Amino acid sequence: MSFKKDEEAGGMSFYHDKSTILQEARVFNESPISPRKCRALLTRIVYLLYVGETFSTQEATTLFFGVTKLFQHKDAALRQMVYLVIKELSTIAEDVIMVTSSIMKDMQPNLEVVYRPNAIRALARIIDAQSVQSVERFFKSALVDRSSSISSASLVSSYHLFPLSPSIIKRWSNEAQEAVNAKSVSSFASSASSYLSGGGSGGSGGYQAVASSSYIMQYHALGLLYLIREKDRMAITKMVQQLGSNGKSNNIIKNPMAMCMLIRFARKVMDEDPNVRKQMHEYLESLLRHKSEMVNIEAARAICEMRDVQPGDLYRTVAVLQLFMNSPKPVIKFAAVKTLNKLAQILPQSVATVNVELENLITDSNRSIATYAITTLLKTGNEASVDRLMKQISSFMADITDEFKIIVVDAIRSLCLKFPGKQAIMLSFLSGVLRDEGGYDFKHAVVEAIFDMIKFIKDCRETALAHLCEFIEDCEFTKLSVRILHLLGIEGPKTRNPTKFIRYIYNRVVLENAVVRAAAVSSLAKFGVCIDDKAVMKSVNVLLRRCLDDVDDEVRDRAAMYIKVLEEKSLADVFVREEATFSLGQLEEQLVSYVKDETKHSSAFDVSSIPRVSKEAAAAEIAQARSSALDIAGPSTPKPESSAQASTSAEAQSSSYASQLAAIPELESYGPVLRSSSKPVELTESETEYVVSAVKHIFKEHVVFQFNVSNTIPDTVLEQVAVIMNPSPDSGLTEDFIVPIQSLSAASGTGVVYVSFTRDDPSTYAAGTFSCTLKFISKEIDPNSGEPEEEGYDDEYQVEELDLGAGDYITPTYVTFSSEWDKLAESASLTETFALSSSESLKDACKSLIEVLNMLPLGGTETPTSNSVHTLNLSGLVIPTNGNDKSSKVLARCRMTYSPGSGVTLELSVRAENEQGARLVMAAI
Repeated sequence: MSFKKDEEAGGMSFYHDKSTILQEARVFNESPISPRKCRALLTRIVYLLYVGETFSTQEATTLFFGVTKLFQHKDAALRQMVYLVIKELSTIAEDVIMVTSSIMKDMQPNLEVVYRPNAIRALARIIDAQSVQSVERFFKSALVDRSSSISSASLVSSYHLFPLSPSIIKRWSNEAQEAVNAKSVSSFASSASSYLSGGGSGGSGGYQAVASSSYIMQYHALGLLYLIREKDRMAITKMVQQLGSNGKSNNIIKNPMAMCMLIRFARKVMDEDPNVRKQMHEYLESLLRHKSEMVNIEAARAICEMRDVQPGDLYRTVAVLQLFMNSPKPVIKFAAVKTLNKLAQILPQSVATVNVELENLITDSNRSIATYAITTLLKTGNEASVDRLMKQISSFMADITDEFKIIVVDAIRSLCLKFPGKQAIMLSFLSGVLRDEGGYDFKHAVVEAIFDMIKFIKDCRETALAHLCEFIEDCEFTKLSVRILHLLGIEGPKTRNPTKFIRYIYNRVVLENAVVRAAAVSSLAKFGVCIDDKAVMKSVNVLLRRCLDDVDDEVRDRAAMYIKVLEEKSLADVFVREEATFSLGQLEEQLVSYVKDETKHSSAFDVSSIPRVSKEAAAAEIAQARSSALDIAGPSTPKPESSAQASTSAEAQSSSYASQLAAIPELESYGPVLRSSSKPVELTESETEYVVSAVKHIFKEHVVFQFNVSNTIPDTVLEQVAVIMNPSPDSGLTEDFIVPIQSLSAASGTGVVYVSFTRDDPSTYAAGTFSCTLKFISKEIDPNSGEPEEEGYDDEYQVEELDLGAGDYITPTYVTFSSEWDKLAESASLTETFALSSSESLKDACKSLIEVLNMLPLGGTETPTSNSVHTLNLSGLVIPTNGNDKSSKVLARCRMTYSPGSGVTLELSVRAENEQGARLVMAAI
């Protein structure tokens, strides 16, 4: 916005540089004070702050204390501007707390002034955690003030003060509840009317209260109540029931935004407590008839996004949304069609009933509505309607923004997998939009869609690769070029005529930047290695030798390496054909541990102890991390966790455990943790008063049990919380000590108890079953002070038993089973036969074996293809013993037969690099 444009428009420009403002700030020192001049200057200061101008601490402090001199004047509009500037400068200036007494004079409950809400907001920014208690009286009286503007200002300020002093703010819940229940309110007239009617000089001459029908303080009060009770699930449920679903109190909440907030609380309660699901669902359905369209839409959205929603729950909701799609208001139509778009991802059959209305919206003048309508139809329509819809999409792709283009492309991506027979039309459309103008995110979405088609629809592989080759000829995005070249290297050699792609790849070596050239070299080498044709290998060798003169060292190094790889088949098996890759999370953790521990620097880093995963699993993990536009726009209903997700979270959790354990002084001498459980073992139900889960950490000579304990009783504090563990007699473990939780309340979240045991013989793998009892001192919380009572009583709580077994010493890792099995032929080997009478099928037996041994199933063998005979191949790394620092490899071949009479018979063959590893696996069955 330029000064000239503002001048031509007849408006007043607030553009001024900082130095001019600082010079003109002398006006604050004039006597008498000119309210008009000062207001104009304060407006310019606020404008500069809002457009991102930075003030140094000294400049801000000088300005701040200059502004405070204006407290001498009683002009109401000037005082409001003063508070606005004080609030903005308070985060930059120093010694701002000195102005507290001046602000508190304007907060007196008996003072009828228009700027009291401004004073409340400014004070909340000025005070620190120690001062909150001294102003508690003022805030509590303001919370229940008859004026909605004062009440709202106090509620919002309390919300911002909560992180500073949660214990004090929690004492204000009664006042916040009173603000929710307010039956009649009044608010100040606008500051402008106050200024005009009062002449600008009287302190309260312009004040007058007018009736307010907005009830906005209910919205703010609900937000504060939720913040206070956030950790107490029962209190949140009770609040929702009292204010909404009981029927008696339905008239309490009058503000539509407060109703929307209550709907969100109701949905959260439904997800967490299945017992109230029916009651909450009925309440949400009743709100579909509310007089506010905002509330109708929010209720419909909440029902559509319920966890495990069924078609029977949606009849009324879809009918209401169907009516809204015919609304004359674009925002209502948009909200309705967007909600249906999300629902179509999980229950397309429920949305199919409104296809007629969706068809009408395709031609809507608002392209955002049209985009959602057509992408919804793509999910709900049948194969016959695809051609027509694709033509309609093509007609308006040029008129919509990249954000909506991505949504369309992602819808087409899912449609390709739904109707593979239509892949030619889809591919033609995607290749067309790939040539259009667009940003990186849009082009990336199109490329990912084509990648998915190549992966899942083999018939379109060659055509899709050809389109991608054309795209990289004129691609401005380096990241996309590198990804496409990588894919060409993997998929190109598998096609019927792979040599036609080599020209496109070599063009990148000649014409592109160093990063793309390096990727092209790697892609070329894969064609030389993977195509069984000496002429092709020779041609690739020639092309790679030309790259040896490249100006970039990365390109030269890759070319030199791959020339060597082409000449030696054994290198090709390791560097190109190898199907495994390192688990990056584990690799990072081990490298960090190696770098930090100086005692390890005398020997080289041992990469063989890092677990490996298949390249397919690594790719799935990356794909899982990739966010889809449909996921962003889609429902928040949780999706089932995939193995890739579980792997990622397990690695992140393991790294987190290592850092937590390193911070505990008692465990400092134990050395690095060799292995932690991939996921906690639940020892109680999630609905019980005390929720306990356990994690096992294996050290070189010790085993440490970590118990995560939560107290769900809001009016009780647990002190000196410990877990008493009694191991079975032959466990081979001796207890060392317990690190208890000093204090645990419902508000404090989850606490951790550590129980340490010494392994009597570190050369063997200790195993056993432990009975576990939670012991603590229970104290009631005084409802008036919010503090626990001085006297409590000893109590205990029995939880489930905990097992320590073979799986706790083994880390799953990927290998090529046949070659590794042959390599271990001369190593320790054991074979035994077992009867698995408890398994009712081969699938059950496979699941049990994988769970007990905690080894990685290879080559899809976890899923039996026959009902009578199956072989399960497993691989893992066993943590070191006998003073070794290196993990040892162990493989298991499980041959199983099933007959209805006798159940599953298992022949278990184990091969390992050392005998202890083989015996550990065999003893687990």
